[in-house]
Amino acid sequence: MSEIVVTLPDGSELHMESGSTVEDVAFEIGPGLGRDTVAGVVDGDLVDKDTPLSDDCRLVIVTPQSDDYLSVLRHTGAHVFAQALQRIHPEAKLTIGPWTDDGFYYDITGVELDSDDLRAIEAEAETIIAEDYEVERTELSREEALSLYEDNPYKLDILETEAAGDDPLSFYEQGEFKDLCKGPHLESTGEIGAFKLLNISSAYWRGDEENDTLTRVYGTAFKSEKDLTKFLEQREEAKERDHRKLGQELDLFSIPEVTGPGLPLYHPNGKKILQQLEGYGQSLNESFGYDYVETPHLFRTELWKQSGHYDNYVDDMFLLDVNDEEYGLKPMNCPGHATIFKQGSWSYRDLPVRYAENGKVYRKEQRGELSGLSRVWAFTIDDGHLFVRPDQIKSEVEDTMDLIFEVLETFDLEYKVALATRPEKSVGSDEIWEQAETQLESVLDESGIDYRVETGDGAFYGPKIDFSFEDALGRVWDGPTVQLDFNMPERFDLTYTGEDNEDHRPVMIHRALYGSFERFFMVLIEHYNGKFPFWLAPEQVRILPVSDDNIPYAKELKHRLGDFRVTIEDRSWTVGRKIQQAHTDRVPYQIIIGGDEEADRTISVRDRKERDRNGVELAEFQAHLESEQEEKRLEPDFLA
Repeated sequence: MSEIVVTLPDGSELHMESGSTVEDVAFEIGPGLGRDTVAGVVDGDLVDKDTPLSDDCRLVIVTPQSDDYLSVLRHTGAHVFAQALQRIHPEAKLTIGPWTDDGFYYDITGVELDSDDLRAIEAEAETIIAEDYEVERTELSREEALSLYEDNPYKLDILETEAAGDDPLSFYEQGEFKDLCKGPHLESTGEIGAFKLLNISSAYWRGDEENDTLTRVYGTAFKSEKDLTKFLEQREEAKERDHRKLGQELDLFSIPEVTGPGLPLYHPNGKKILQQLEGYGQSLNESFGYDYVETPHLFRTELWKQSGHYDNYVDDMFLLDVNDEEYGLKPMNCPGHATIFKQGSWSYRDLPVRYAENGKVYRKEQRGELSGLSRVWAFTIDDGHLFVRPDQIKSEVEDTMDLIFEVLETFDLEYKVALATRPEKSVGSDEIWEQAETQLESVLDESGIDYRVETGDGAFYGPKIDFSFEDALGRVWDGPTVQLDFNMPERFDLTYTGEDNEDHRPVMIHRALYGSFERFFMVLIEHYNGKFPFWLAPEQVRILPVSDDNIPYAKELKHRLGDFRVTIEDRSWTVGRKIQQAHTDRVPYQIIIGGDEEADRTISVRDRKERDRNGVELAEFQAHLESEQEEKRLEPDFLA
């Protein structure tokens, strides 16, 4: 048999016979690892341990100690749910049941479920786990599979599309239950340490709103009850921090039905925060030599055809017919920036050219996928595009990384970094790709940060460095990115004149410091639980006069604090109620003034941590606010 090369995470290589399984490789490394093997990650894909390897590949062995083990466990949990469901409701039809970052879901139809049903299904699932059924992979012929699912149009659809041409077909059995599935799974249901059904929602078949509406049941599974308890506690805290809830309570934004789905309206409080984010980003960009440009919301679709986006994004674009010409709302800003560069005449001495724009873009996501600010139709990207010579890639990426690090550290966001390399379908020469990947790798190595390599996960036009960050609850979100692009300059015929007086092709670098303002804003709302740092807070100081007689003094103080966002609470409330409302509104500082303060020309200061101090000179407080704002401190600390 022919030989294949299996590359392990540490870079070492094993020469194995073609057709060897993931488990064979594990036993080749060592008998202990072989016995512990649950699954494998082959070139980024999680697969069954019995999967044969026919080509050279990168392999990660999954054991109970691996991060990917939970995915395998939860996939088995999805099958346990389906088995329990069909024991209680044999009329239910199953569709798909994948694992997710937090657990699993299963889309079903043919039965209506409520919370009482979930409790009964969960109890039956616990029984199935206790019965400790062996989970076995079996194979059926296409004819047998079609016969098994003759009354299930959704499984038949999968057989005709995703599994088209496969024969035999992969199934997994546990007890009386059998499901079409590629795996991987645990060896037995009893290996699930804790199981919980969470909630019910609706979903469209294949995510297409033109298709049938299904019932989606969410659940989760863990190694132990302790891990499940911790997850459920975090989930409850997440509900309290939900940006949709806080957005309403703090009057930040709304998405009313009358405006259309996924089209947020920013209220004054929300816009004030966005203005601070925009200003901070602009100061960073300008300090690194970016010029701001502006592109329209609407372009002739000829532009999107030239850039290649029309072929890839036309189904997600909003298209208009104007005087028998097709126009489209822009799904991204880069073709406009490339067109601006195209209008100039550039020498090698002029590069790099750096453009920035807070550009509004539009993508027609499926309605069922829209959620608050995390998934919208209209969003704003703090976009940056650099046009550089190949020899400038490394230095420009280093500068961009410095910008991103500053942003993430300013907002106290924990982050992870990945290098995504050339995919199978790509454009550009081997030489340019090798040079680009080497330069990105060099930047990461010299920065001293930990990063993982995501083989084949780069964009078709170039490799990239991706950042993800964790919020206060440990949830991971896609964040900033740095991408190299050899495709757009080619499609737009972008050139500069080199030292040899010949035309050369620049490399385009795409980068965003926040990503989209909407998603970044969402993360900040939940990360800070609405308690924004002083420099970001829409209302920085609230003045609380003890009585109406003190309102003139309050107005004088507000005027003297004119560089800050200050309001006066002049409703006829008791001081206690005013203090409580300011605390509920998460205002960083309160100034309380009565007759004594007015007579002494001083103030009493209270912060949202309920610390206070009397007899404060306004000039002292004002100087502190200036430094706290300038240094972008995370917490109000005048009274620390």
